[in-house]
Amino acid sequence: MRYHYKTKGTCSTDIFLDVEDGILREVEYWNGCNGNLQGISRLVKGMSVQEVLDRLEGIRCGMRPTSCPDQLCKALHEMGF
Repeated sequence: MRYHYKTKGTCSTDIFLDVEDGILREVEYWNGCNGNLQGISRLVKGMSVQEVLDRLEGIRCGMRPTSCPDQLCKALHEMGF
């Protein structure tokens, strides 16, 4: 399932993700810290949704209450995971 999520509270503005059978197949961020977001996208590719949630949910960026990895988790929750 391909999904588009508008981020809130981060430098990135959008996340496009593809989940198939509970596995993240693709993750693409728009805007934000390009190198870091490419790294996150490559690291989570092929991971189960549950593992991504377990590892990344609740991460903060500086004084912000969220982060780009945390926003990915929010997108997954919005998808029903």
